Amino acid sequence: MTIDLIHGANPENLYKAFNLLMPEKISDFSTNANILSWPDIDLKNLIALASDYPDNECRRLKNIIAQRENIKPENILFTNGSNEAIFLLSRLLENKRTGILQPAYSEYKRAFRNSGDLNNIGQSGNFEAVIFSNPCNPTGEYIKNIYGLAEKFINTFFIIDEAYIDFVLTTERTPLQIHDNLIIIRSLTKIFKLAGTRIGYIIANEKIINSLKNFTPYWNVNSIAQALAEKFLLHESFYNSTRAFYKIHTPKFMDMIKNSGYKIIKSDVHYFLIEVDDDLKIIHALLKFGLVVRHTRNFKTLDGKYIRVATRTPNENKLLAEILKKEREKS
Repeated sequence: MTIDLIHGANPENLYKAFNLLMPEKISDFSTNANILSWPDIDLKNLIALASDYPDNECRRLKNIIAQRENIKPENILFTNGSNEAIFLLSRLLENKRTGILQPAYSEYKRAFRNSGDLNNIGQSGNFEAVIFSNPCNPTGEYIKNIYGLAEKFINTFFIIDEAYIDFVLTTERTPLQIHDNLIIIRSLTKIFKLAGTRIGYIIANEKIINSLKNFTPYWNVNSIAQALAEKFLLHESFYNSTRAFYKIHTPKFMDMIKNSGYKIIKSDVHYFLIEVDDDLKIIHALLKFGLVVRHTRNFKTLDGKYIRVATRTPNENKLLAEILKKEREKS
């Protein structure tokens, strides 16, 4: 496996690519998922849930999201993670020329085969559909009032991947809107530390949602994922404590990295890019200390000139900054 094909998380793949033995204890800065421990929630009924077929409509979850976002349940379709949402939308729009705003999550290119690169959002009218992340993965930039694009370019479908919307720390989020040509992807796995359950959802007008159902497998979201998502959505204190943690520790982490002699790219979320001279050399050195970071070789326009990291505990953040400083002093 080459490094270009490796996503964040699954650090064993990175160790294998570098032909290194993975230590028992690692600090995975390559994953953008919440690192805080789960709250004390009742999980006694998980075995019973695993025995029954799930609610194919995810009705309870739809009602919770609809109430939170002031939309109708009919505007929501739950999916097996945001990746399934991306591929479902690629089937719906497969005959439309799709612009991918760069740098972008590599799965967009895999899903939308009839696509081209878009380097400026103002050129959206040149495509029949456009897909991008907001906040951006990997840069962390969040663009406010982005939904207005759907009104400006009425002949273009806009797919906005908001997988990390709950981590926006530096500005107020734009209130949700529904437009005929606007499709929003959300994830519940990042903020609630549920990556293994695979659960996300799509928000769009009823016509689009009903069309997507034609491509969606029955029982695509399992019972355990639904139950855990419901518990976390109703557990506001965990949500609020997560945001408070990252709002405090992300700026401190960024300062540590800058004080170690590195340039960073301004970010509105808990992950950010660090400019490096030799990404493979840095990644290899960090792996030896059990520190895993995200390469950027499969992000167009970044091309391995940066590594991406996400905030972890204060001690882990400090260690990474110290090792990076030592590596810079060596060169």
